Formats: sequence, C-alpha cells, structure tokens
Amino acid sequence: MKQADRGAHAAASAIEAPIPGASDLTGLEPIERIRKRWPTVLGALLSAAMIVGLARELFGEGLVALQNSVPTSAGFYIAFVILYLSPPTFDYVIFRRLWGIPLAGMAALHKKRIANEVVLGYSGEAFFYAWARQRMKMVAAPFGAVKDVGILSAMAGNGITLAMIAIALPFAGGLLTDDQFDKLLISTGVIFAMSVPFLIFSKRVFSLDRGTLWWVFGIHCLRLVVGSTMIALAWHFAMPDIGVGTWLILAAGRLLVSRLPLVPSKDLLFANFAIILIGQGEALSELMAVTAALVLLLHIILIAAFSLHAITRKQQ
Repeated sequence: MKQADRGAHAAASAIEAPIPGASDLTGLEPIERIRKRWPTVLGALLSAAMIVGLARELFGEGLVALQNSVPTSAGFYIAFVILYLSPPTFDYVIFRRLWGIPLAGMAALHKKRIANEVVLGYSGEAFFYAWARQRMKMVAAPFGAVKDVGILSAMAGNGITLAMIAIALPFAGGLLTDDQFDKLLISTGVIFAMSVPFLIFSKRVFSLDRGTLWWVFGIHCLRLVVGSTMIALAWHFAMPDIGVGTWLILAAGRLLVSRLPLVPSKDLLFANFAIILIGQGEALSELMAVTAALVLLLHIILIAAFSLHAITRKQQ
C-alpha cells in the first residue's frame, strides 16, 4: 500500500508540476508579437512623418513657388515626369531581379524615395526594409540586399561626382573664389575617402555576389545619367533660348554640388554657379523654385493616393 500511495503521490505531483520551459515560452509570446508587428509600426510612423514633412514644405515655400509663372511647354512636363519616375523605376528594376517583387512594390519604392527626401536621409531604406520583412515569403533575408543597394547607390553618386569634378576642375578656376576652390578640393578628397573602405572591405561589407554588385552599380550609374539628362531637357524646354548643352553642364554641376560634404549653403552655391554660367538670375531662380515645388506636389499626390488605397483595402 505504501508503494501504491507513493506512486499516486508522484503521479499527482507530475500533473501539478509545470511543464519545463512553459513559463519561458509564455514570456516570449509578447516579444514574438512585437517582432511581427514592428515593421507595421515603423511603416506607420514613417508614413506619418512623411505627411508632416510634406505639409510643412507645402505651406512653406511650395505654394509660393507654384503661384509664380510655370512653364507652358509640354516637353518640360514630359521630361519632368520621366525625371520624377526614374529613381523608383530603376530601384524596381534592381529589386525585381533580386527578389522578383511584383509591380505593387513600386508603391513601397516611391514611399522609400519620399521618406529619404522629406523625413531623413536613409529613413526610406528603413521603411523599405520593414515593407520587405512583412513579406518574408517573398524575401528570405532582406537586410543584406537593402544595405548593399543603398551603399552602391551612394558609391555610384560618389563615382560620377568624382568624374564630373575631374572634367570640370580645369574650368573651375574662373568661376570659384580661392576659398571655394580649396573647399572643392578638400571635399573631393573626402568623397574619395568615403568610398575607399567599401572597396577594401567589400567581402565583409557586401552580401550579394560580385557579378550582381557590379550590375546594381551600373543600374545606379545609369539612373544618375538619365536623371541629369532629363532635368537638363526640362530646363531647356522651359527656357529654350539657352542651349541644351549649357543645361547639361548645369545639371552636372547640380549633382556635383549636392554630393560635396564640406560645402555649406549648397543651394546658394549652385544658384551662384548657374547665374554665372547662363545669367538671367531672376528667371532661373523662379525655374528652380517651380521645379522643386512640382516635385513636392507629386510627392503629396502620391502619398494621398497610397493612403486612400490603403483605407479602401481595409474597408473591403
């Protein structure tokens, strides 16, 4: 009987005893929910930040610029639309090859571009990474690809900027002051130094294979060339009395100035360079302001369209 009682007592104790690891699993459930939910939360926060940033820009100088005279040439708007669509389109080509993303991914790539321009540099990469994490069936390890594509985009910009500096440097002496020329040389050295570590430690930095890396780098370079060409054509159609060659030089200067790390007041430097190159300071200033305002307007239209589409899908 004593042995039977002991057996019954042991069985009851076994039933009452907690299953090993059960408390640990229970404690991990909220963390797992957070892990699954954080891409949605991050995407919502960045979307809200984009709306706030766009509203601030719109009610700042955006409306004022759009109230001024706008170009009437159809060629201007054709070139401008191609210019506007080129960054997300080339990104789509890249990620279509890397991940096979559907056409619906263009919306996420547009948001990525808007976040980078309106919220904070590279915040768009965080948004796009969160978007990819929500589609893990499509993408096994999104961080490595997003990281590589972002780094290669910066390196392509640096490479083309260095090429432009090499071409423009012999002619820069008459357009720049001694102080500006010195800053240009120092900035050139900084741009080169920023790219060197990625080249030296490429095997540790990049996740994609070498052939794919070169292909992505080439697509980014093509994107920059197309963008510079389209903005030059848009400006030429807006002010046709100035040759397209001059506008191409100005577009190259715009890209160059935007990449210089140690030059303060980049917009002012570019404006001065443009006025020296082609004159017509007031007309040129208005054209630059209208171009920037139109970019802002398209940003707002797209964000509104994406938000309306998301609300419509939730209601269905």
